[in-house]
Amino acid sequence: MKLQAVVATVTGRIRQRSEATRGAYLAGLVQAAARRPGAERLGCANVAHAFAALPANDKLRVLSQRAPNIAIVTAYNDMLSAHAPLQHYPDIIKAEARRLGATAQVAGGVPAMCDGVTQGTPAMELSLFSRDVIAMSTAIALSHDVFDAALLLGVCDKIVPGLLIGALHFGHVPTVFVPSGPMTSGLSNSDKAKVREQAAQGLVGRPELLAAESSAYHGQGTCTFYGTANSNQMLLEAMGLQVPGTAFVNPGATLRDELTREAVRSALDITKAGRFTPIGQLVDERSIVNAMVTLLATGGSTNHLIHWVAVAHAAGIVIDWDDFAALSEAVPLLARVYPNGAADVNQFQAAGGPGFVIRELLDAGLMHADVLTVRPGGLREYTSAPTSDGTGALRWLSVGASRDDSVLRPASAPFSPTGGLKLLRGNLGRSVIKVSAVAPERHLIEAPCRVFDSQEALHRAFEAGELNQDLVCVVRWQGPQANGMPELHKLTPPLAVLQGRGFKMALVTDGRMSGASGKVPAAIHVSPEAAAGGPLAKLCDGDVIRLDAVAGTLQVLVDGTEWDQRVAQPMPEALAAANGLGMGRELFAGMRRNALTAEDGACNCL
Repeated sequence: MKLQAVVATVTGRIRQRSEATRGAYLAGLVQAAARRPGAERLGCANVAHAFAALPANDKLRVLSQRAPNIAIVTAYNDMLSAHAPLQHYPDIIKAEARRLGATAQVAGGVPAMCDGVTQGTPAMELSLFSRDVIAMSTAIALSHDVFDAALLLGVCDKIVPGLLIGALHFGHVPTVFVPSGPMTSGLSNSDKAKVREQAAQGLVGRPELLAAESSAYHGQGTCTFYGTANSNQMLLEAMGLQVPGTAFVNPGATLRDELTREAVRSALDITKAGRFTPIGQLVDERSIVNAMVTLLATGGSTNHLIHWVAVAHAAGIVIDWDDFAALSEAVPLLARVYPNGAADVNQFQAAGGPGFVIRELLDAGLMHADVLTVRPGGLREYTSAPTSDGTGALRWLSVGASRDDSVLRPASAPFSPTGGLKLLRGNLGRSVIKVSAVAPERHLIEAPCRVFDSQEALHRAFEAGELNQDLVCVVRWQGPQANGMPELHKLTPPLAVLQGRGFKMALVTDGRMSGASGKVPAAIHVSPEAAAGGPLAKLCDGDVIRLDAVAGTLQVLVDGTEWDQRVAQPMPEALAAANGLGMGRELFAGMRRNALTAEDGACNCL
């Protein structure tokens, strides 16, 4: 299938833009890969330290028999439902490595915080920066430099991008991701959202709300909505970085453990003894574009307009929001998964899952088929789904046609001819909106604004009954430099209530929204942010804002001369003084000070 013209054009300009940085990156990769194995290259004391704790037979393999040694970098903790299953993965991996004549070591652990626990709390201000901490922790683990391959164990929001960024700084190491899958379906996401809105109105109390939340989040595995964590998994499948079809197999299934063993086999297959495919070579501009395309085709998390910019940078590749915008005009929306529809990820998987999406995009010429993956069959292997007969033997079968066209549709009959995200430009800066989750009649909102300096202030105004009118709510001082760019998911219920009362309602912010948000039009990630003197710092209550997701504009309708003469206000002194105090936020002062813009990935580690 010939590559679609827009996809080819965007890929070409990314390649041209990245020629110098990508060339330097690959030169470093080749130099690192040409070295002798660590057990032969390092000094005797270094080697002795590296393998001192290995069982005798493993030590014999790696030192005398020169067996491959696999690094395990794990994000295990039992605070995250999605990461709790990872507790036993190292034992499975080590046993399979031994069976195949290799060895494996837990090289290090990385932190993994749960945004669901920290939403609306000061700790959420550490969330985005935790990605760079995870990247640095991954680098520390791999810096022991005695590994022939790596397995990265992680699933959720900042964890996968952080692991990937860290691994790309060791681009000469063959690397495979190992997920744990989603929890089984509980209370539907739609019903959970209704209870949240009832609680926001005072119609139900804390016991009823807690019961609903506990019915939705009830066991091990990722949350079942299509937020950032599950978008991570879709993108890893599209990039060929994990065993095909592993993304949405539930924890505890027999198939799940066998897929983890298959990850070991896949990692060993791409070491120097096999078809050497280090991660830095695998992740190129075509692979990055494939990830962008599948994000758009599935209406995935807006957080990835930040994360994948940072991921690409780590491989010497430069992408920006204009690239996403161009692709969004050409990529059809193939999936309806909450918050873009009623289905959860288990229903998405049952309807055909990632395999269906990737096949449809490949057949339509919307993805690069000629990319390297961790599998010998290339990206076409990712159009099938794994199954097992219970004896441990894996087979991959064609996903066939969509088994539920309310969840998945072919590229020839999509839900929408364009993708799920839109770039907005105007005199308020550059921002993005997740249009796939917003009803078409709400793609254009023009109303006076009410300016808030915190999400708490908006909540107080809502509870006081001050927001019952057509309104654009502006929440500023929420960018990376101001306070670490927390998600503002707690704003969704009150804004949804106001919208449900018949008011035209929108949100404009330099902060983030959860990957699960979208019912209310929201122009997010506004850059430059208010704390950097961005236009949001010039807004006043009553200014009329026009958010037009059809035309792709975000404008304040103030006379141009008056607007130019307005002075950006500084962050209120009380707010500036309170930011960064408590919950360990003092430790992240340097990250806030040095953070790049949202469009540059809000990075501290470029």
